[in-house]
Amino acid sequence: MIAFAIVAALVGGWEIYADAGAVDDFILPAPSQIATALWDDRGLLWSNLLVTAQEVGLGILVALVLGFLLAVALHFSGALRRGVYPLLVASQAVPIVIIAPLLVVWFGFGIVPKLAIIALVCFFPVVVTLDALRSVDPDQLKLMRTLDASRWQAFRWAEAPAALPAALSGAKIAVAVAVIGAVFAEYAGSSDGLGHLMLQAIPQLETARAYAAVVLLAAFAVLLFSALALAERRLVPWTHRRPEGPDR
Repeated sequence: MIAFAIVAALVGGWEIYADAGAVDDFILPAPSQIATALWDDRGLLWSNLLVTAQEVGLGILVALVLGFLLAVALHFSGALRRGVYPLLVASQAVPIVIIAPLLVVWFGFGIVPKLAIIALVCFFPVVVTLDALRSVDPDQLKLMRTLDASRWQAFRWAEAPAALPAALSGAKIAVAVAVIGAVFAEYAGSSDGLGHLMLQAIPQLETARAYAAVVLLAAFAVLLFSALALAERRLVPWTHRRPEGPDR
């Protein structure tokens, strides 16, 4: 309810400011114009949303799989961690807009470079949050060794469950930024998708249509985030339990 009130206040202020004529419509359209574009261009927006949604979904999947595998490899090998982890951190200083055209040159205008760009954007949050693999209770590991558990069994039954909440948090961060990666990917080279639609709409002075595409991207990101939050409550319900006590 609070979020709805905040959004309503922001949209109302935006509408008043736009109607006052302080800024031209082709620079900042009013929310009412954006709503009209959402309805009038619904077919065009929907078809392009399906393309972007497919790219985002597959890109996140690639990032989660590769990020998990690398995080496990770094966890099992201290030497690999010391050698690779600083490179991962340094890679985040490289602007994606520099890499995107190069990937298009290498892989063409198909879906592969788009998946690569989205995976690059989402990859680091997944790997970093899986640092929680090292945060398992040492006493629990001692107990596992006492029970003659193998290294893999200790990982399977102690370290991986302890890291699951952080892994889901990393996935939520990844889906929040994945749509940004999709837009960058489609800017670099695409014939469809919401990013491509925005790139075309702005020079044509169809700014309301571009803003309508942004609204759909934001709604899609919120939907993905909410789905993961629901999955988190199902998979790790203990992280959402309130401590019982007299002040509860």
